[in-house]
Amino acid sequence: MASSVSDPDPAAAPPLIGVTTYLQRAQTGVWDLEASFLPRVYMDGVIAAGGVPVLLPPQPTLPGVVDAVLERLDGLIVAGGADVDPARYGAEAHPRTDAPQTLRDEWEFALLGRALELDLPFLGICRGMQVLNVLRGGTLHQHLPDLVGDARYQLGRGVFARVAVEVDEGSRLATLVGERIQAPVYHHQAIDRPGEGLVATARSADGIVEAVELEGATHGLAVQWHPEEDPDDRRLFQSVVDAARAHRDRRKD
Repeated sequence: MASSVSDPDPAAAPPLIGVTTYLQRAQTGVWDLEASFLPRVYMDGVIAAGGVPVLLPPQPTLPGVVDAVLERLDGLIVAGGADVDPARYGAEAHPRTDAPQTLRDEWEFALLGRALELDLPFLGICRGMQVLNVLRGGTLHQHLPDLVGDARYQLGRGVFARVAVEVDEGSRLATLVGERIQAPVYHHQAIDRPGEGLVATARSADGIVEAVELEGATHGLAVQWHPEEDPDDRRLFQSVVDAARAHRDRRKD
């Protein structure tokens, strides 16, 4: 007997957004162990924008794994976290640079690199912007207090500062958030030399790059600040989810 429930419309299904995660020591209850995790606020941002977050923990990039993952996703978010290994951009480690997280670096560089080849919509957040820049051959300032004289961009103890950010008129980012915002920041590194094809479209009053866009990408945007920390402003999440939905629909045509 035929079902009385109609088949769901694939076009109405929410897009799947891959979000990279941490992999490091964590404590919960009686447990103290290596764990993959992601702050809930990232997932909240994707869900509020109409997407489904799919967590992508660091793992070996075995042959075929990255393609198998990305062919099932409609968009990608590279999340915040530990510093990128400076060896990847030919630099010696600063005393304040985090110890390398080789597995996470390898995983995210492989994911994002292939995502760019596929023109998969993506959003980089904090570390995610730095991964994008280094992937494209750029370099990083390893410790901003050496440049600006204090810790205004990373207050410590998990306290986010608010920094005035000027956004370039006519940029994609400006169409999303306007030309001036107060951005929640928690970073002690930033872009030094932009990578190939990346255009800096937002800066703080100190001249620190706070956003880049990838030329030629359908949706290639990364910000140095933390939009997930502002529950009243989901515009960047909405942008990548909308682009992911359009990307999925184009693949079906």
